Amino acid sequence: MTFHRFAACCAVALSLATPLAADGTIAIEDPYARTASSMAKSGAIFMVIKNTGEADDRLVSASAPVAKKVELHTHKENEQGVMQMLEVEEGFTVPAGGMHALQRGADHVMLMGLTESLEDGKTFPLTLIFEEAGEVTIDVPVDLTRKPKHGAPKHQ
Repeated sequence: MTFHRFAACCAVALSLATPLAADGTIAIEDPYARTASSMAKSGAIFMVIKNTGEADDRLVSASAPVAKKVELHTHKENEQGVMQMLEVEEGFTVPAGGMHALQRGADHVMLMGLTESLEDGKTFPLTLIFEEAGEVTIDVPVDLTRKPKHGAPKHQ
């Protein structure tokens, strides 16, 4: 096994651990990041956010040292039938006892102005800020080989 494959396997194993909010109500599952190429200036992060609490919460922002700017984004169809990526300034609601999936072609965390190359198998920290649960920092592995629907939750 090459070093790069070993590093990628370790990153995947680390991503299987479920980081929790300090209050224990928010759990992050299966986070991963992608870019279009090693020279890309932007990238996206996907994950499943679970709320085990008794009240709704909201992901309101995020930050990562690998990008100049981090925003919460979604895809919406415009009047001409063209899909557009838009910032979601109000954030994403995570219902009490439920989940919110950030996945390709839908809601996601957008990395803009990458300050370093995101290479397959590399990991970097991401801090998610919730209205109620506060900050949750996770390690996000870069996975450039994952298929579009891989890891998508079966029930939303």
